Amino acid sequence: WAFGLIAGFALLHWGLGSRLSVPAGISGFRADLYLSGTTFFTLGLGDVAPTSGASRVLTVVEGGMGFGFLALVIGYLPVLSQAFSRREATIALLDARAGSPPTAAELLRRHGSAEDSEALSSLFREWERWSAELLESHVSFPVLAYYRSQHDNQSWVAGLATILDVCSLIVAGIEAAPTRDARLAFAMARHAVVDLARVFNQEPRAPRPDRLPETELARLKQALAETGMPFKQDAGAVEHLLHLRQMYEPYAHALSEFLLMPLPAWLPPAGAKDNWQATQ
Repeated sequence: WAFGLIAGFALLHWGLGSRLSVPAGISGFRADLYLSGTTFFTLGLGDVAPTSGASRVLTVVEGGMGFGFLALVIGYLPVLSQAFSRREATIALLDARAGSPPTAAELLRRHGSAEDSEALSSLFREWERWSAELLESHVSFPVLAYYRSQHDNQSWVAGLATILDVCSLIVAGIEAAPTRDARLAFAMARHAVVDLARVFNQEPRAPRPDRLPETELARLKQALAETGMPFKQDAGAVEHLLHLRQMYEPYAHALSEFLLMPLPAWLPPAGAKDNWQATQ
């Protein structure tokens, strides 16, 4: 951006006829480029100076733009850093709550007891707000989407997909869970994943192979039954789950392939350890 602006103002000076006071050793377009560079970065050396009214006005305009450019860069970077830190702090909390990498089955297993019902509600409310902040910050500053997590087995795409998986399970067929909070978190998280896929011009496409084939679904049901949050056995619940998955999985998969951030499985891999357990 800086080089483009400097070159653009140099071309404007050149187009005005290079009305400059130039010392020996500098000639032609190089003098326009040199004046533009020293003006843009507000050096004020004065060895090359404008001599006409139009070139003086152009120099003043460029000096103001250069000052504003530097101020914008200085103010822009802390905003990105703060947004990144807020995003990653919530993702890091999933390490102890949903495993590494996070999975829907593991999150529900760790919140399956009756006394953890309020904790699960609080988790959904926290991720509802996180999804809203993610949407607003990443739409305003799309470059944040490329900032990767600093820990293994973590990414914002995986965290978002995990919450959508958990919410879809609860809404579709788990009665012993805070359904209302799950619906609200699902709505906000789905909004975020769809809009962000559109921001990056990614067409929705279903993952291949399927993330939850019948064999994995059977294992998932067994795991949920062991956690104290059994999934309904009727076919309607399975169809409802499939419908909810179709609302977000194609968009999450498109983002996953575009950003090279793998989607999480529904069940944790055998022998998986949390990051805090694996760190020596």
